[in-house]
Amino acid sequence: MNAYADNAPSVGSGAIGRAYTFDGLAAAVLDNRGSVVRWSRTAEDLTGVTAEEVCGHPALELVADLPDELRGATQMPASGRARLLHRCGNIIDVTFRTIEVDDSQEFLVLAAPTHHVADHEQGAALLRALSSQSRITIALHDMDLATVQTNATPGTLDDRPVQPGTRLRDVLCAEDAENLEAVLRQVLETGTPVVRRSQQVSWRHDPARRHALCLSAFRLEDARGRPTGVAALYIDSTDALRARRNLDLAREVAEQVGRSLDVVRTAQDLADVLVPAFGDLAAVVLAQSVLDGDEPPKQLGGGDLHLRTAALAPTTAAWPAGSRCGAPVPPLSDHPLLRSSQRGKTVVYGRDDFIALMGGPQPAESVLPKDAHAVMVAPLYARGLTLGDIVVWRTGRSDPFTEDEADLMKQIASRGALAIDNARRYTREHKAAVALQQRLLPPATTDTPAAETAGVYLPACGGADISGDWYDAIALPSLRLALVAGDVVGHGIPASATMGRLRAAIQTLADLEMEPDELLTRIADLVQRLAAEAPPGDHDSIGATCLYAVYDPVTQRCAMASAGHPPPVLVRPDGTVEAVRISPGPPLSVSGMPYETTTIDLETGSILALYTDGLVERGDRDIDQGLRRLTGALAASCRTDRALDETGRALLTGLVNEAPRDDATLLLARTRAIPAQDTAHWEIPADPAAVSKAREWATRQLTTWGLDDLLFTTELIVSELVTNAIRYGRPPSELRLIRHNVLVCEVTDSSSTQPRLRRARTTDEGGRGLFLVAQLAGRWGCRHGQNCKTIWCEQLIEGPP
Repeated sequence: MNAYADNAPSVGSGAIGRAYTFDGLAAAVLDNRGSVVRWSRTAEDLTGVTAEEVCGHPALELVADLPDELRGATQMPASGRARLLHRCGNIIDVTFRTIEVDDSQEFLVLAAPTHHVADHEQGAALLRALSSQSRITIALHDMDLATVQTNATPGTLDDRPVQPGTRLRDVLCAEDAENLEAVLRQVLETGTPVVRRSQQVSWRHDPARRHALCLSAFRLEDARGRPTGVAALYIDSTDALRARRNLDLAREVAEQVGRSLDVVRTAQDLADVLVPAFGDLAAVVLAQSVLDGDEPPKQLGGGDLHLRTAALAPTTAAWPAGSRCGAPVPPLSDHPLLRSSQRGKTVVYGRDDFIALMGGPQPAESVLPKDAHAVMVAPLYARGLTLGDIVVWRTGRSDPFTEDEADLMKQIASRGALAIDNARRYTREHKAAVALQQRLLPPATTDTPAAETAGVYLPACGGADISGDWYDAIALPSLRLALVAGDVVGHGIPASATMGRLRAAIQTLADLEMEPDELLTRIADLVQRLAAEAPPGDHDSIGATCLYAVYDPVTQRCAMASAGHPPPVLVRPDGTVEAVRISPGPPLSVSGMPYETTTIDLETGSILALYTDGLVERGDRDIDQGLRRLTGALAASCRTDRALDETGRALLTGLVNEAPRDDATLLLARTRAIPAQDTAHWEIPADPAAVSKAREWATRQLTTWGLDDLLFTTELIVSELVTNAIRYGRPPSELRLIRHNVLVCEVTDSSSTQPRLRRARTTDEGGRGLFLVAQLAGRWGCRHGQNCKTIWCEQLIEGPP
């Protein structure tokens, strides 16, 4: 055999791949002595030795080095590996197999380069592995897209064997087959492969169920590059798609549900997330008590469960009449699945089961969606109580519910129940705070000699706590009227409690008839004390802004002061509107700083508007823009032919968002004036004899007014008050009478001495004047002005003035 390798270089097996290329299967026939009988062309290509040269010679002469396992062998091995010597001197590592020829003493030897055999075995193993995958279908299609060969067996595709010559339309629904064939035809025509193209299909024998296929396809070509067909891989990705969809749905529920603290809004968010990702139709039904913010009842079994439909998705669907939002859920039968649901289990009803639950076809018709074939009911279960249910319908060709989907719905319902229960708790607390706030507010309208007033209050909503805004209209002596608007720092019930304390304090100080700047100073001191009493960490949250104004219908003057509060807006009788220019002082949380009183004249029929910042402030505009918007709205809305409370409600509706983040209050006061003929005044000389003259003057005035029944008591009151002014006061002094529904008698002097009511002893010569006045008048008091004081008293006038 060495003759075949004369002068050939000796090379190692590592040079095989670089020096020699062979593609095929070499064949040779050996006799029982191991001599070559026949030699194929491929054997010649493999070794470079021709048949003439090798036939009749032992095959071992072709072996470069005989393996140990072949030395001394008495018969041909069935298979193995050998190193052959090529004519050019290269060493060829081959794998061989021997086959005994029937009825002869000859052996057929098949050999191929070992690396080719390894590649072939790996490729065959890969094809076997792919072919054995139930989720992967390999199909070879000819030029007409008929199936030539496929691994589709029972258990793949539509669970039916696919015969050669089968077309896609024989397996899939017509529309789906046309779509897939269009893709394969494009691959066949262009040669551009398709990779992982997703396609929804239905099997022909089960058109109701939809499956997700992932298609990859490439064109097949012959040795000359001409197309011969298409190879396609169909991967059933239904489970993967469902798993991905479930993950996306769970993430969507986490992101979208629970953002609102409104029960109905939360229920609607939950229903919207489920359609169409989980079902065709979805509804959320809740116990009526949950919608009201209360605990749900503990009920088990059928009957009227007091449930209401809180949310539907999609809202545009043709829902039955009994499934409208807000509609009560009809009484239910005591169905076993219902009891399972009431114990916290997610259940699936078929159409027949649902009809039985509703008590028959006729009751079910009012709530059963058209074409519905399955419904999943998941209880909203929180803290051992059932708040309501999530109801998801599948209609038409949609798939039935699976156990995995029931498990997913249980998780979604758990998260949804937590969000709805949080919203329910907020609703309860918000309602309690609003109720407290409204109970602390004064009547919405008042009608006094000084003005007609109308107040409107709108609490914050949309997840925001109320802020303790308030208004007040306080009737003062001498027919005057105090107007108040305030805004407490903080939110919730603590803010309402602070507001109640401040309102009570302002009413008390208002009865003392302090000037606006002095009253705000006293209230600022009170706020400081409240802050000092607050728990540690809450000191900075105690504070308020306030506007306090006093209107006198006799002088038609209004004095006002502001503690960090927005200025009032004045609407004059001619329709002109302006914000009153005042000098605001610091908020009430800052004491020790002075406040300044501003006084303006008001014509009869003027409207003074006091408000809180929730009416003019919003996220997209500053307070100046809001104030301009308010003045424009007042100019358009304030008409003499329109009730004041109606005007206030219209203004609040037009100026505030649907879901305000802050409280808003508005107080409108339409001013009145006491006619000049209903007032009279007389300057008191600094002479004791003026007491009798004052009695005579008062008698004449009361006679002119027709108040003869009050002559005696008025003479006594005037006598005592004028006597005290001459004896204890300083000139100048003045006596004034005001007639309305009461007769007001006022004596003013320039002394700041505070009169005191006391009980005189039997031996005292004086000290009974104010005691007598207090007995004769309905009420009396004293107020201080700049460098003066006024003692007043009121007597009720019977009948019209």
